[in-house]
Amino acid sequence: MTIVFSCAKETKTSVDTKLPIVGTWKLQTGTLIEKGDTTVTDYTKNLSFIKIINDTHFSFTNHDLNHGKDSTTAAFSAGAGTYTLKDNNYTEHLEYCNAREWEGHDFTFTIEIKNDTLIQKGIEKVESAGIERLNIEKYVRVK
Repeated sequence: MTIVFSCAKETKTSVDTKLPIVGTWKLQTGTLIEKGDTTVTDYTKNLSFIKIINDTHFSFTNHDLNHGKDSTTAAFSAGAGTYTLKDNNYTEHLEYCNAREWEGHDFTFTIEIKNDTLIQKGIEKVESAGIERLNIEKYVRVK
């Protein structure tokens, strides 16, 4: 009986400590730091970006709120793939992306979840596109 209770207690502890990442997340701000330059994008104005995460996969979609009618703000991007989560280390394996040179790459982030806010921070590196930058994104959970 002691063994049964010990196993049950260990299982409960591992479930309780798992980060609640599964759900739909709306991006609020994105900060890119590349070669000493910092760009902050407010995704609550003129843009909408969501990330959907289930138990094994993630997807993201971004578009402008002017329906592509303003050539200076017209935007659309989408991507999806699998991910792994170990403690607070979240790694996306991007399998599909409208920017095809990003496909097949892994992106590792440190994540932190406080209440309904998810913050992910990590280096994005795509050598073929000449990209190496720090990306910090702040999301809120969609209810």
